[in-house]
This record gives sequence, C-alpha cells and structure tokens, in this order.
Amino acid sequence: AVSLAVDSQGRILQVQARQGQVWLSVSHDAGKHFAPALAVNRTPMKVAAEGEARPKVAVATNGNIYVTWTESLKKPYAGYIWFARSVNGGKSFESPAIVHQDREEITHQYDALQVTADGTITVAWIGKRDLLAARSAGKAYEGAAIYYAVSTDQGRHFLPEQKLTDSSCECCRIATASKPDGTVAVLWRHVFAGSERDHAMAEIKTGSKPVLVRASYGHWKIDGCPHHGAALAVGEGFGYHLAYFDGAGDSPGLRIARMDGEAWVTSPPKRFGDHRKNAAHPALYSLGDKVWLAWREQGSDGMEILAMASLDGGKTWSMPTVMLSGAGKLDYPVWL
Repeated sequence: AVSLAVDSQGRILQVQARQGQVWLSVSHDAGKHFAPALAVNRTPMKVAAEGEARPKVAVATNGNIYVTWTESLKKPYAGYIWFARSVNGGKSFESPAIVHQDREEITHQYDALQVTADGTITVAWIGKRDLLAARSAGKAYEGAAIYYAVSTDQGRHFLPEQKLTDSSCECCRIATASKPDGTVAVLWRHVFAGSERDHAMAEIKTGSKPVLVRASYGHWKIDGCPHHGAALAVGEGFGYHLAYFDGAGDSPGLRIARMDGEAWVTSPPKRFGDHRKNAAHPALYSLGDKVWLAWREQGSDGMEILAMASLDGGKTWSMPTVMLSGAGKLDYPVWL
C-alpha cells in the first residue's frame, strides 16, 4: 500500500512500508523510474499498510517533506501515529516522533496528513479513548472519535491534540483538503442518530472551533464499518467536491456531489461507477473549473481504473473512460 505526492519541481514522491520501515522513493521523470529508496524511520516497527491504512506523504511549499504512518501495537486495533520530516529535499529524515500526547495502548489509526499554503501541518486520525471511557462509565457510545494535532513550526512540535468529533465510523479513511487561506476541511463517515452511517465534514480554522455539518443523506443503517473512505477536493469559488460510497436502499454505489461552503447545503448527489463491479475508492482532483474523478472496479477478468472529467466545476461530467486494466489486483487510484 503506497501513497504519493508531487513537489514544485515535478518530482513524484512515493512512500510505502517494507520490513518494519517506511521508505521514500523519488522519481525525476514523471514516474518512469524511481531512485533507490530512503528509510524514513531507522528503528523498525510494525507499520500499518493495508487498504485504507497506509503511510502518507506531503510536501510543503518550501520543499520540506513530511511523512506520517500508524504503528500497530500488540493489543488488537491499537496504534500510534508517527511523524517524520525531511528539510533537505528527501536526502535524510530527522528522528520521528509520535504526534499525539495520549500514549495509552488504544486505537490511534487511519491518519490523514494535510499541509496548507502557509506551512501549517494538520494530522487527523481515528481514536477510541472516548469509547473506552464511555464503556468504563457504563454509557452508550457509537463509533469512534476523530482527533487532530497541528504544527505551526514546520513539524518541530505539535500542539496538544484536539477532538474534532465523537461518533465517527471506525475504519474509513479520513479525507482532507486545504484552501489558500489555510482552512483545512475534513470529510469522514459519521454515525448519526439511529446508527445511520452518512458523511459529515468540518473546517479547521485558526481561532475558531470546528462545526460539524452533515454532508450526505443516504440514511444507510449498518452496524459495522464498510471500509469505504470518501474523497474531497476544494471547489472553485463555492465550497467542495465530495465523492463517497453509499450503501443505502435499492441502489447502493458511488456518489459525487458539491457542498456549498457558506450555506452548507449539498447538491443532489449523482451516481457513477458500476456497483455490480464493486465500484469503490474514489479519488478527486480540482483545478479551477476543471475536476477529475477516478475510481476502481472489479470484473470477471481483473480490475480496472476508470475516470471522468468535468469542465464546469462538477455540474456536468464526461462519460467514464477506462484508464488502466490489469488481470491481477490494482491499488486505489490517486491523482497528482
């Protein structure tokens, strides 16, 4: 399971876990070749690298490279979120550190990494300290919680973590995106009243408390996590693009919608992909009025990566195009 990023020089950065270490590989020719990998962490540990859980990489405008990953601990579903940085363009990494101050051997996992234009680093993850506390007090608690920590000094230190919300889904990836003003948007699958697992989002801004907004209304009732994380991209002048999986009703499948960033109203979601081929794991990229959408499907002959494009800010979309097919497995698509 790999993650990718691209820097201002056009280099492609790839991170992946292997033999207890996170490795960074760099390509100078648009991914045709990658230089020998550099170990991010010198001390091996059990790194989560499967499905929705995988190491993350991001590049700041000054060229600093940041990497996060989850260490799987001995207790079931327990983990720590680690962070490491390179300030010399990936030639070496400083010693990594755990992002959160809570060091209980409990769930801290499914990390998301976002770097804003001003260099602020935000790491979000799913945690279960509130679930365990509720159980100890004999109180009901659905799902898990989302916490986040912020660094304003290029990753030298992280401020104490803050709770974004209670009752998030337990195993879906967290989607993040940042606006030019430094706002970090977070999208996740939430457990609403009645065990409805729809999507919610919030904005993290300096000096204000994040406010939860419901982003989807499929009313999918399921007592468990579907392992289908959403995708998020900043729209041009209106808010955000959202892509997600909804399993409710007689027509489950992938949906694409727009979220108004002021009225906080979601447009009627549009279906895409072939649910009969297990269409899942969407990826979004937005640049001005142009938006690109990709996802994975599985047929009888193997897997395919499909894509659509919009030239009017997500109002209308082209027909799906098969970008890649393979007889074996294909990883989730990522836009660069």
